[in-house]
Amino acid sequence: MENNNLTKELENKLKELISKSYKNLKPELEKDVKAFLQASAEKLERWATLYTTESINEEELEWLLKSQLDLVSLQALQTAGISKIKLNTLKNNIIKLIFNFIIGLIKSQS
Repeated sequence: MENNNLTKELENKLKELISKSYKNLKPELEKDVKAFLQASAEKLERWATLYTTESINEEELEWLLKSQLDLVSLQALQTAGISKIKLNTLKNNIIKLIFNFIIGLIKSQS
């Protein structure tokens, strides 16, 4: 699994999520998501590899991903005055999507 492919595929999946939930802020959110993925790419790749080699289990992978919540800044939504509840919901949805994507990718390769 290559880092660029994982990041690119995740970026595309997250763009779909943004398109469904926040169409009016899509360009700004896509920029924030891209920045998050760039900052987290190395960790995501390492964690996916650890999960692939069964060095960590699903719960540990999920915990590691949730540790990245603070890196998902979503400046565009904060600037637009979106409530903290909605911000946290979107952040959790982003992490959940990444988790499900990695799990699905690894299982499809087995």
